[in-house]
Amino acid sequence: MVQIIVAMAGWGTIGVFVLESGQPAFNVVFARCVLGAVALGVACLVGGYFRDTGLTRRNLLLAAGGGVCLVFNWVFLFSSFEQTSITITTVVYHTQPFYVLFLGALLFKERLTRANVGWVLLAFVGLVLTTELWTALRDGQLDSRQLLGILNALAAAVLYALATIAAKQLKGVRPQITALIQVLIGIPLLLPFVRFAALPAPGASSWIWLAVLGVFHTGVLYHLLYSAVPHLPSSTIAVVAFVNPAVAIVCDVVVYSHRPTLAEIVGIVLIVLSSLGVTLRWQPLAARRPPTGTGVGPEAPAGAGPGTPVPAEVPVATGAPTPLVTVDEAGSPHSVLRKQG
Repeated sequence: MVQIIVAMAGWGTIGVFVLESGQPAFNVVFARCVLGAVALGVACLVGGYFRDTGLTRRNLLLAAGGGVCLVFNWVFLFSSFEQTSITITTVVYHTQPFYVLFLGALLFKERLTRANVGWVLLAFVGLVLTTELWTALRDGQLDSRQLLGILNALAAAVLYALATIAAKQLKGVRPQITALIQVLIGIPLLLPFVRFAALPAPGASSWIWLAVLGVFHTGVLYHLLYSAVPHLPSSTIAVVAFVNPAVAIVCDVVVYSHRPTLAEIVGIVLIVLSSLGVTLRWQPLAARRPPTGTGVGPEAPAGAGPGTPVPAEVPVATGAPTPLVTVDEAGSPHSVLRKQG
């Protein structure tokens, strides 16, 4: 538990490091990929993960495809940090579970429940409140730079959702190996976009911010998180995940003196509530089933004898999705829908 809390809190500071590096988004992501590859490579070597990678041609292609989405997700996310506040970027980016939900329904015909649709609508209300788009449109004072930042955060969230869908199809590959492949893919992918002339001079303080992003935020925190996730239930991870945006907002307030408005605060609460609702599959509007069996708790599976334990997570219907935990690049793990059977 301590490991995942440290990872979430550490990732909550990532916006500060991006901004303080003073580098354009492509340069920051390129440096992160190079330094992250070194850190993750060392972790995989020390952990002995190269001995049995589980890589097949299919898995390699899926990891590479997910890496393309993940790397450009970073680019859009870091660009958003520069164009709007860390608070707004973080909150908008954390609408990503809903895009995963819709992509699952579109690509894999996964069932969308009324509850999930309701949570998405509530999150949309939260998004409008947090970004104060309605007020800006009403008053005719829409800041084009802030709007671009919001759109970049949304683009980052959608790209992360696509990366999640790709990761969902990977079988038998250690997550550390997948992460290593993804940052390695980013190096040649970003080369044409890097502004080498803008890179800081050797010994400049900007390299410290970039080095921490690559080694600590990528190598160390990924390793901590992936070591902890297999031992924790998805419900615990879903709740602990919100340490990330909480730390990010505190950093924005303390370092950049951002003062959230009442509308922002209400919007943040609605988005957090909606994300937890989707992740933990809350169904407040679901009709109560008539009592069956003993009349106490969910009915035991057919053929089960007296005293047979009921699974902790009972699907709402045959073929209902169950959580698969993955991690986003603002650092927040989310449950992704996975088809039963």
